[in-house]
Amino acid sequence: MDITIRELQKEEYLLLDHFLYEAIFIPEGVEPPPKTIITSPELQVYVEHFGESKDDWGLMAEVDGKVAGAVWVRIMNDYGHIDNETPSLAISLYKEYRGLGIGTAMMKEILNLLKSHGYSQVSLSVQKANYATKMYQTVGFEIVRENEEEYLMICHL
Repeated sequence: MDITIRELQKEEYLLLDHFLYEAIFIPEGVEPPPKTIITSPELQVYVEHFGESKDDWGLMAEVDGKVAGAVWVRIMNDYGHIDNETPSLAISLYKEYRGLGIGTAMMKEILNLLKSHGYSQVSLSVQKANYATKMYQTVGFEIVRENEEEYLMICHL
């Protein structure tokens, strides 16, 4: 398996819509929401006008030349919002590429990228039942707040 992690190209920004949908955590046995759910304002903040802000950064993972996943950040008022200097992170892999270490590799790359551009931390929100929580902790994220359903996590760079 040949894995490449590279910068997200401008012509690939539209793919973030697909990855946004894939990023929605769907517990076992729960019917997936319609794809139109990503048009809701609370989800559009992740992708709308991506690339227009100096704080928009993204990476793409390819496996054997095929697009497999994306990780991107921007400063936005989302579920993981901390402050106006801390980018919020979104990550997604197509199902067939999950559990292979690709997500961890993408996370390490985006954290290095953010550090090299002078960011001091990055945040995310994750549902407590999401298996990815463990991976986030492995790469350095810590739980700073929680509610009934979600953790708010920060990684200091």
